[in-house]
This record gives sequence, structure tokens and C-alpha cells, in this order.
Amino acid sequence: MISTKRRALLAAPLAAAALPRSSFAQAFPARPLKIVVPFAAGGSADGIARILAQGMSAQLGQPVTVENRGGAGGIIGIDAVAKAPPDGYTLGLGNATGMSAAQFMTEKMPFDSDRDLAHLTMVVRVPEVLVANAKLGFANTAALVAYAKANPGKLNYGSAGASSIIRLACELFKVEAGIDIVHVPYKGIGPAVVDLLAGQVQMTIADVPAVLQHVRAGTLKALAITSAKRIPMLPDVPTSAEVGYPKVLSDNWYGLIAPAGTPPDIQKRLHGAAVAALQSVEVSQQLIAQGALPAPGSSEEFRTAHRDEKAKWAPIVKANNIKLD
Repeated sequence: MISTKRRALLAAPLAAAALPRSSFAQAFPARPLKIVVPFAAGGSADGIARILAQGMSAQLGQPVTVENRGGAGGIIGIDAVAKAPPDGYTLGLGNATGMSAAQFMTEKMPFDSDRDLAHLTMVVRVPEVLVANAKLGFANTAALVAYAKANPGKLNYGSAGASSIIRLACELFKVEAGIDIVHVPYKGIGPAVVDLLAGQVQMTIADVPAVLQHVRAGTLKALAITSAKRIPMLPDVPTSAEVGYPKVLSDNWYGLIAPAGTPPDIQKRLHGAAVAALQSVEVSQQLIAQGALPAPGSSEEFRTAHRDEKAKWAPIVKANNIKLD
């Protein structure tokens, strides 16, 4: 006869197997996590990720570190996330170019952003603004467009690179306004802004944090926010829709991603931690101070936004034969 003690030992594995997966998820995370940032340290994406990591660490009870893996407009870092073990311990900060536009810029994408990634939540939207060198005297967007139409090819715009979101935004504006402006690529937005201030290029559409101090100093003129709503950092600057170009929407954005095979219960845990962090006063204030607007939401909302972004940028990329840097 099997003893009561032995019967209990034999039954234990079967009982454990019968437990719902959520019982195991309650033990997650049992060790530190990391967020892969597809850009170098020191940039806006890096700063956003570090703020998010700190907030998520408080929610999860484990350290959350940041690993920078830059290159190819975000593709290298995002690919590392797509190919990581789907255990919830490797996350990533997806971006507009790497997830939505890059696939139209190359014939050899190493991952499929729909198939290979779990879209956890949008993290932030970083508003962009159409700016011109103040010495040109453009009072508004209409004045810039009128000048460009009267002087085709005379206005140059600087970008952060041939495949950057800034290049895409300016080309979108070019199409919608029906103007001929010339692209001048730089290796980052910093050098582009330097030449914009010096008059080597005359205009650009840049992330607000990159140009805000110059707008406030009066050396750059902010003409339109390329977002659906006005922003608290520049409340008096109209949106692109208000100045007649409703399709010129080019928020830069970052979203939290994981490998596609990550178990649903762990995805739910990570989503909850990220949203709680982004909704906290401490994290949201830190992000806003960097010029980024917290944008937490559902996984499906993130997927829908991603699909919309692909539909918007595909024709712009193809029409201008834009290739990855």
C-alpha cells in the first residue's frame, strides 16, 4: 500500500501541471530585465528608456536596465529584441523608422514588425515642429510656402539622415504643400540644427526637444506643430491642420516591444507595469520635461497606430526612393 506521504509526493507534479499559467506568471519577474534601445546612449530615446526603466522597476520589484544597440535607423536593436528568448526579460523601445518605415527602405529586413514582435504599449509621442531660420522673416507657414513656390529649389532642409523620420516628415510636407525644397542630410539632428542656425539650411521639421531652446531664444521661428493637437511646450504654435495641412502628421514615437512568443500572461504583466509607470506623476513629469508626451494604451491601440504609420510612410519612401543610411 502506498503511504499517505508517498501518495502526496507523486501527486505534486500532476497538481502543478494542472495549475493555470497565471500561477507561474505571478512569480515573474524573478531576475533583472533589460530594455534594448536601438540608438546610442545620450540621445532622447536613451533618456526616455531610462525614465521608463526606473518606473517599471518600481512596479515589478526587479532592476530594469538599458542596453544600447544602435544602427540602421533602429533595425539592429529591434532585431535583437525579435530574436531574444521570449521569456519577458528582454524588452525593446521600438521607433517609427525601425518598425514602420524601414521595411520600405530595404529589400532585406531581418524581422517582420507584425509577426516577430509583441506590441505591449505606446510609450511616448515626441512632437515635431516645422521651424525656419528666424532671419528669413517667415511670419507663418503660408509665407514659407509662398516663398518656396515662387523660388523652387531655393529652400534647403536639414535632416538627421537620409532615412530619418525628419526626412520623411519634410518630404510629406513637400508633397502636401506642393513645393520644391532640397534635402541636405546630416549625421544626426545636432549638426543639422547648427547649420540651420548658421543659415546653411533654411528649414526643417525636428523633434521639439532638439530645437525648443532656439525657438524660445528667437533664433528659430516655429511655424507649425506636426501633431493632431497643440502642445504644452509651445502652446501658441498652431498645428499643421490649423495652417491647412491636416495630413502632415509626423510625431516621432517610441513603443515598448517584446519577442512575439512571450507568453500572454507575462505580456499582460509587463503591459500593466509599463502603463502604471507612465501614468505615475513622477515618470510623466520627467518625460514631459524632455519634450516627450506619455502615451500609454492597449496593445491593440499600439498595433493600430503601427499599421497607420506604415500606410502613411510607404508611399513617401517609395516616391523618393529613400534607402537606409
